[in-house]
Amino acid sequence: MTFNLKMSVAIPTMVLIAQLSLAENLFPCLPPERKLSDIVSAEMTGRDASGRYSVKTTIIKDRLIQLKAHCKNGKLVDGKSRQIYFYQLTGCWGAPPTDYREIMQKQRREIENLKKSYTVIELTCNPKGLPVP
Repeated sequence: MTFNLKMSVAIPTMVLIAQLSLAENLFPCLPPERKLSDIVSAEMTGRDASGRYSVKTTIIKDRLIQLKAHCKNGKLVDGKSRQIYFYQLTGCWGAPPTDYREIMQKQRREIENLKKSYTVIELTCNPKGLPVP
């Protein structure tokens, strides 16, 4: 019996694509600028023996499932029918700008205000999860 290595790699990829396509059907009201595969958070979990970093990521699809999200009247809402808002974080600087404190304070205020009306999903500014030089 021969084993086709290309086929063995293609099958898991096709399964992942099928899962994301199925999930997109579950969330047709996802904003067009967002993808289910966009990274929400990335956390460095350590290094392996060769010194490579290990990173655990969470994608939008995972977070929406966790929130029991669904479409209601054309809007993406969580399990409590609260509209979901995606907020792209800033602040992953190697050398921060001189006004970084003001930028971060403004961002925190914006998020606090949004949370009064929405369920806010904060999207990391560092999707690789690696230390910024």
